[in-house]
Amino acid sequence: MYTTYHLASAQDLTVDILEAIKANFKSKPIVITVEEEMDNTTYLNSTKANKKMLHDSIVQDENGEYIAVKL
Repeated sequence: MYTTYHLASAQDLTVDILEAIKANFKSKPIVITVEEEMDNTTYLNSTKANKKMLHDSIVQDENGEYIAVKL
């Protein structure tokens, strides 16, 4: 079983969250990993391909070039 909790701040970590983890996993062995969440800009600049796509999109926006998408 795999569960991810996203918190806006470490200050949001509560006893309720720990109790929920204990209830879900009972006496099974678990691993808890804590990492800082990457913001969108950092993510978009994390690879050359993403960085190029972001740059190209900014240039298109500055030039008034838009792609209409119908969902």
